[in-house]
Amino acid sequence: MEPVRISKLMAQRGLCSRREADAYIERGWVRVDGRIVSELGTKALPSARITLERQAARRQTDKVTLILNKPVGYVSHQSDKGYRLAASLIQARTQHRAGRGGPAFDPAHLRGLAPAGRLDIDSQGLLVLTQDGRIARQLISDDSSIEKEYLVRVEGRLSAGGLALLNHGLTLDGQALRPARVQWQNEDQLHFILREGRKRQIRRMCEQVGLKVVGLKRVRMGHVVLGDLPVGQWRYLRDGERF
Repeated sequence: MEPVRISKLMAQRGLCSRREADAYIERGWVRVDGRIVSELGTKALPSARITLERQAARRQTDKVTLILNKPVGYVSHQSDKGYRLAASLIQARTQHRAGRGGPAFDPAHLRGLAPAGRLDIDSQGLLVLTQDGRIARQLISDDSSIEKEYLVRVEGRLSAGGLALLNHGLTLDGQALRPARVQWQNEDQLHFILREGRKRQIRRMCEQVGLKVVGLKRVRMGHVVLGDLPVGQWRYLRDGERF
């Protein structure tokens, strides 16, 4: 086996993001097979035992994850076109049920806060923003198998065999899509459950079978549901809530 950068091993194991791993290594907060490593770029065998010092573990515990009901008209990631960022909605006045037993908004929670997954400008619903690289990787890595659930309003005429193709058999950008679970919710709305998140995936899938998406709402990621969170408001991930 060839040695691999320790930061890459840490990210692969879900200990933290590669950027966080480099920061922990610089501070001497990482042990490899019991020995502290403090030099960036250090490599180790994939079988090496990697542990974090208490300072790093404490730093991770302090990181927050938020759930936002993103409105249409906001983008999840930075854009050069001047669109409004979903993260700009994270303010004290937009916290859902603030002061009712949950933590109060702290401006420090905006530092390093980033979306874990995309939701395009024309779509609404559950968007996760987190300071925790472990959660980001869990949700958006190529090998993630966490379910994402959507309600999708459509127009058009579904092609013959189209529903079966939506469930399995379509490709995007020359790559086969993973099996999905797609069924009619009512006469103009489909219910999608996916285990991946390609760019504008649902819209492009529907186009291939003769449908046009006119409304898309994400309602669940893993075990976390949007529930009654109002549009444009957010809340902290609750104690015991896991993706």
